[in-house]
Amino acid sequence: MANRDFSPHQQKVIKRYYENRDAIDDQRLAELVTNLYLSSGKKQEKMWETAEGIMTRMELPPTRIAHVMESKDPAALAKVVEELQNGKLKKGTAKKKA
Repeated sequence: MANRDFSPHQQKVIKRYYENRDAIDDQRLAELVTNLYLSSGKKQEKMWETAEGIMTRMELPPTRIAHVMESKDPAALAKVVEELQNGKLKKGTAKKKA
């Protein structure tokens, strides 16, 4: 990000955004499930790309992300969201490269 001088108020807003990023990602992924059922064509492809980005940022297991993206089935994504909400699937479980 470029060097910018943010006001104290803007700094607080930015700080709160990043503090709540996990909750925002959870909500966005759940909304994408609904939108994927209702959309088609190029719009749906863009939503799949967004879903992949969110799942990657959440550090879900790469095999799980690959399975969802290969099937491009909203039900598979809905299952991931359900498991995240129930605590069966943990965020940050992807292995990081050294």
